[in-house]
Amino acid sequence: MFDLPLPFHPTPRPSGPASHSPNGTADPNRPFALTVSNTLPAAQMSGWAAPMVLARFATLTEAMQGAIDHAENMARNAAPQMIAILDRDARLVLAGAASESAVAWCHPVTSAAEARSVVHEASQLRAQAGRAADWREADLAQRLRQRADLLDARLVDPLWRAFAARALQLAA
Repeated sequence: MFDLPLPFHPTPRPSGPASHSPNGTADPNRPFALTVSNTLPAAQMSGWAAPMVLARFATLTEAMQGAIDHAENMARNAAPQMIAILDRDARLVLAGAASESAVAWCHPVTSAAEARSVVHEASQLRAQAGRAADWREADLAQRLRQRADLLDARLVDPLWRAFAARALQLAA
């Protein structure tokens, strides 16, 4: 039903690269997990591409700082990387694009109607990306998929929407 580029399935154990944050840990008892998309071809082809957990944090503030630390350790010319903070029940708390030593957080939708609109627009962008790929316009297809990913990053779980919006206001 939803065409999500960042499949938010719980991971059985932490995986992926080690955290660069002093507060980050692999302790599964910490409620917030900083994740990146699993871009391994085998995971993508299987349809079960659970995100890779970079680190777990005790607070959302620490998780947001961990995301910034992750962005600072990325190569300068690296493509933007979608990151997400999930709660212990694998619900999306906050997501954004990490690049250039910073994180561009996506503001969460504020209502179910806005969420439906975002899903519809992201689906249209992915359809356009598919047509662009058919026309051998790989760069255009990639840009359209990235725009769709950024829209999907706004689909914060309803439980966390107001809290995430407030956290972004405080961070600004």
